[in-house]
Amino acid sequence: MSNKKEIERSATDNDFKREQRTGVYEQNHAVERTFNETKDNIKRTVDEARTQIPRNTQAINDYQERHLQAAQEIANTYLDSQREIISSFQSVWGPYIENAYDVFWNRWASPQRAAEIYARTVSNFADNTLTATRIGNNAFVANMETFKTILQREKEDVKEFSRMGANTANTYAQTSRDVASDTSRGSNISSRNS
Repeated sequence: MSNKKEIERSATDNDFKREQRTGVYEQNHAVERTFNETKDNIKRTVDEARTQIPRNTQAINDYQERHLQAAQEIANTYLDSQREIISSFQSVWGPYIENAYDVFWNRWASPQRAAEIYARTVSNFADNTLTATRIGNNAFVANMETFKTILQREKEDVKEFSRMGANTANTYAQTSRDVASDTSRGSNISSRNS
């Protein structure tokens, strides 16, 4: 009788193990399918993003072009207004002050000389504005290069972390198999002793 019960129990255990293996196979297949679909989705998203690169590049170029154009227009407008102010000032007061300075200080502090100094100052201001714009654009490009380097570093770090995770999972699986094997051997030994 006990042999019949053991045979039935063994058959039931085998059926259970077969069902477990089938279930594990189905789970593994589902997980594999999910990962493949995810990889396909990522590839599709990256491909879509790649198609946007020319548009994004053009937008950046347009932005820099508009920025430079605006800086040039600001500087030109400023220079034109300053030229008008100086001309207006010189035309009205220049002759009177020139005569007074000629008499007393021999032209070293004449309005024309002051206007020339002021014009050079305004010119330097405009040059500095354009230089600041160029530096800003260079910083923008440098930051893009830095971001590219950071992205590459992150990609390598993620690969390393993924490798570590896979190694840990493999170690855990091997340890689980070893424990299950040891437990199985222990139960076989105790059933033989009974």
